[in-house]
Amino acid sequence: MNKPALQHVRSGERSRSLDIETERLLAATQALMAANAHHVADGIEQLRLKAIVHELPDFLFVKDRESRFVFANAATAKSLGMERASALTGKTDFDLVPLERATKYYRIEQEIIATGKPRLDMEDVIPSANGGKPVYRLTSKLPLRNDRGEVIGLICTSRDITERKRQEHLRRSQAELLEMIAKSEPLEMILEALVLMVEDQMTDIKGSVLLLDPEGIRLSHGASPNLPAAYSRLIDGIAIGPKVGSCGTAAWRGKPVFVSDTQTDPLWEDFSALAAQYGLRSCWSTPIVTSQSNVLGTFALYSGTVREPTERELELVAMATHIAGIAIERKRAEDRIYFMAHHDDLTGLPNRAFLKENMAKILFKARRNGRKVTVAYVDLDNFKQVNDSRGHSAGDELLKELTARMVDSLRASDMVVRLGGDEFLLVIVHQSRHDTGITRRLRELQKAITQPVMIGEIEVAVTSSIGVAAFPADGETPDELIACADAAMYKAKEHGRNRLQYHIHRSDAGGTMPLSEQEELRSAIGAKQFFLEYQPQVDVASGRIVGLEALVRWRHPRHGMLPPGQFIPLAEESGLIIPLGLFVLNEACRQAKEWQAMGLPPLTIAVNVSARQFSDPALAAHVTEALEASGLDPQWLELELTESTLMHDVPRALHVMQALKALGVRLSIDDFGTGYSSLAALKTFPFDRLKMDRSFVEALPRDETTVAIASAVISLARRLRLAVVAEGVETDEQLEFLRQAQCHDAQGFYFSRPVGAAEISRILTDARDRLA
Repeated sequence: MNKPALQHVRSGERSRSLDIETERLLAATQALMAANAHHVADGIEQLRLKAIVHELPDFLFVKDRESRFVFANAATAKSLGMERASALTGKTDFDLVPLERATKYYRIEQEIIATGKPRLDMEDVIPSANGGKPVYRLTSKLPLRNDRGEVIGLICTSRDITERKRQEHLRRSQAELLEMIAKSEPLEMILEALVLMVEDQMTDIKGSVLLLDPEGIRLSHGASPNLPAAYSRLIDGIAIGPKVGSCGTAAWRGKPVFVSDTQTDPLWEDFSALAAQYGLRSCWSTPIVTSQSNVLGTFALYSGTVREPTERELELVAMATHIAGIAIERKRAEDRIYFMAHHDDLTGLPNRAFLKENMAKILFKARRNGRKVTVAYVDLDNFKQVNDSRGHSAGDELLKELTARMVDSLRASDMVVRLGGDEFLLVIVHQSRHDTGITRRLRELQKAITQPVMIGEIEVAVTSSIGVAAFPADGETPDELIACADAAMYKAKEHGRNRLQYHIHRSDAGGTMPLSEQEELRSAIGAKQFFLEYQPQVDVASGRIVGLEALVRWRHPRHGMLPPGQFIPLAEESGLIIPLGLFVLNEACRQAKEWQAMGLPPLTIAVNVSARQFSDPALAAHVTEALEASGLDPQWLELELTESTLMHDVPRALHVMQALKALGVRLSIDDFGTGYSSLAALKTFPFDRLKMDRSFVEALPRDETTVAIASAVISLARRLRLAVVAEGVETDEQLEFLRQAQCHDAQGFYFSRPVGAAEISRILTDARDRLA
């Protein structure tokens, strides 16, 4: 078709009169109708064929060679917004539908007219004008010929197949869902696909699945892909009851609950404002149940208008709840089978299969994040005697009680595994690169095991031998670590049992050595095998070094340098922490004064004070002696105290701290955020500085909760006129957050690892020379 002709078609101008061919087409159509009139059944024999055509629900229309409407039935006219069918005469699709669709129709029709070949059963998707669901039609267009066989136009029929397509789509979706269930796809994916399938079959409806917990108390989020996310979060974990909206009540009753108006129904009295906030006006909830009628959850539909569900909507919900029940029951069955295969029947602890499946993942994450993992092999001493003398039932009761104690002694992130009989494996993932409390926690666990257990009226007690190995020092694989821990456990038994034994590497094999016992530690203090390293503390705003933390190290004559985690817990337990602490205090003061004598700028030297030291009545006297012996001005000494140390006896702690403040030294609260972390401590005790624990800094600035807490701590400290130092800074992002939050000081590997006194001298000299 040439350009002027196309412009003519698009203009929508009706021709003043139909051309000769068009008139012939109209006459031919009318003749066709008249010729077929005698075929009409007897009951409608007197009706004109034209009237019958207008009653048809399908579209029927005739067009001329220029794709102009010559005739259309009432259904066609109504779909195009015309009250009378005759109003379409002379118009083209360009006058009636969007350009893209009109162009498509025109090209197809001109091809039919040009070739004389019909186009049958074409599927056409017609978008909804108001953004709703599209309409599907099955259309056939055939050439219309005159008595000479010439194509003078075309005739078209079109049937609405939307419902058929919807049913086909529903059947495909159901098959896909059942396939997902058969393939054990994640339950959340199945439920979301189920909700989307139901929503696709409806208009302006949003679906939701809530799951009932095993205790039958609370509903938790299952799937709600198109509900407002904030609303879904607010109802997640809601307790069921006789008046808890539609879902909570349906789960409580075990029967469907249909609420047509959430603003007036008594069941929504406590939640009507929430529903109104998110435009949820009606809610129909059906419980998802097992074949035994036990409630598994609820399937709910929400509408933005006040209304009841239609019969078709109820049929869809019945189908959806049935599929949801199958999926949830299968998932629970799989979970039960998995638990039984991976857990011990008696204690409920993970077993060897679980350990094998998860240990490699734990080590992979630890390697990627630079973390340590401690593995402790626990064997109960003389447990066989309990079985032999008291019977296996008594032994079982003892195992269950000791299992509970082991679990209570560890963190939720740690793992206790029953290897079999009276043997257990503890897997402890360090929360930071510098976790130093492992030995202390293992000794506390060993003490907990030793406490007697009442079995009936008889008191039974056992001890334990524990072998310890660490990743990556003692092994890179699960098998290597477990073998090392097992070997260390047998060493503990050889040395008299009821002992904690670290795996020992030979010196020619490299690696770290185990914790020494009390006698060796006492000898080391006298032999001056301990020395100090110092980690700089930096002003966040200027980058200047403003202080140093003194950290003790043990240069063992056979095992090389040992970190504090391998001897501080034993020193605290044995009481040797007091002479060791005196060495650290005196050496730190001496070194700080020596740096000042070298002409270096004076810096605050921070020294940790343990709980045993703080409880020593002579602490203030020891501090005085160290200051006098070194000649260090008290203002340059800072004593770091943990809050847990202070909270056992607040009046005494306050008295000791006031005595220390009277000397002129500074006091800081160490590891803030890991102990009690009570605001009352900041108000009660005379601190000068607050040290934010590295576990907080480690999560910055990724974790939103940690960001909020850290910001609040810094802001509060500033209001209380406390300086804040953040420990464990390792990245640019962490430092930038601290700078923006107006944190005063920071320390960590980002600035420097702990280094010896000579290296600190060089760092301070360079800094002084740059400023000169």
